[in-house]
Amino acid sequence: MFVIRNIGELVTNDPDLGEGPLGIIRNAAIAFDSIVQWVGDNADAPGDCEAFDAKGRAVLPGFVDSHAHLVFAGERSQEFAARMSGLTYGAGGIRTTVSATRAATVDELTANLQRLSEEFLRSGVTHFECKTGYGLTLHDEMRALDVAARFTDDVTLLAAHVIPVEFADAPEAYVDLIIDHMLPAAMGRARWVDVFCDLGAFDVEQTRRIFTAAQGLGFQLRLHANQLDFGPALDLAVEFDCASADHCTHLSERQVVKLASSRTVATLLPGAEFCTRSSYPSARRLLEAGATVAIATDLNPGSSYTSSMPFCIAVAVRDMGFTPAEAVWSATAGGAAALRRTDVGRLVAGARADIVLLDAPNHIHLAYRPGVQLVSEVWRAGVHLLHEGNLQHA
Repeated sequence: MFVIRNIGELVTNDPDLGEGPLGIIRNAAIAFDSIVQWVGDNADAPGDCEAFDAKGRAVLPGFVDSHAHLVFAGERSQEFAARMSGLTYGAGGIRTTVSATRAATVDELTANLQRLSEEFLRSGVTHFECKTGYGLTLHDEMRALDVAARFTDDVTLLAAHVIPVEFADAPEAYVDLIIDHMLPAAMGRARWVDVFCDLGAFDVEQTRRIFTAAQGLGFQLRLHANQLDFGPALDLAVEFDCASADHCTHLSERQVVKLASSRTVATLLPGAEFCTRSSYPSARRLLEAGATVAIATDLNPGSSYTSSMPFCIAVAVRDMGFTPAEAVWSATAGGAAALRRTDVGRLVAGARADIVLLDAPNHIHLAYRPGVQLVSEVWRAGVHLLHEGNLQHA
């Protein structure tokens, strides 16, 4: 067992253990092996363990990124530059990445995902969901699932990302391909099925067909909803009890109330609005309505090419109406809720020992000092993977 001592502020995300919704314990310690064994006052810490001195700095749960598109090849910097010059973002640019991804080898896709997972670790992300969606053939989607499964057990089939060019004149035939061939082949490979239900992607009836088939095969569901315009996608997410409705950029008041009365988490993606120069959704109205809210990076090469959860937290606080405490909760426990997990996103006895130590006295610094590398130490399942900002065994 290992002990971190002299923690200035320990975020547990359990209000029964400490102050406020973050369950903050001051002058704290935490003992763990692969799971958390004990948290409490520093004076009461077990004394017969190897120890690490936090020197008054803050410790919080590892960030949980519940929305990331990591199996891809290539990049789209020219598209970003054009968008910053006034081009409007739409779903069509995805096809550029599809071409590059289809042409890449498994080793190339794996190496790119390895690179991105290490970036995640340096930013304090200790667990992430990983989507397919840049293959859009049976062969390419299945190999993307297999690559993703090397890095996470939260793997998502997003074959319904956009209609591929070869099916441009026969979109229903592509939906049939997903239902008849891709979903059965993904059984045992993916936990989740996702659909991009929005302008330029899949409509409500196509989404309904895919979700009905996916549920029948035992998949759990999540949905890209209401990113590009107002529409009924959010209603569909609640109807199908999706774990998460992601983006939620354009919601009516009726939909906010519906979301708050459901189990579906509203996952907001600050990097997407930042990188597309779109209007930010209001977290404030979702939180005040009683909705559960998560923050994720939406890491992808087109509309949010960032692996930095601290950056997303800072943007969420400045531009989306979160308090620093709400943003930290949403990037940890909120992300876990969006994946319907209780083993990550909190530091309580029995949870996985995913631990982040900041080079800062409290969690507020994540928003207070944007762009500064504050993540100093990271343990994942009790293994020390980042020391003084340097990767150890990742």
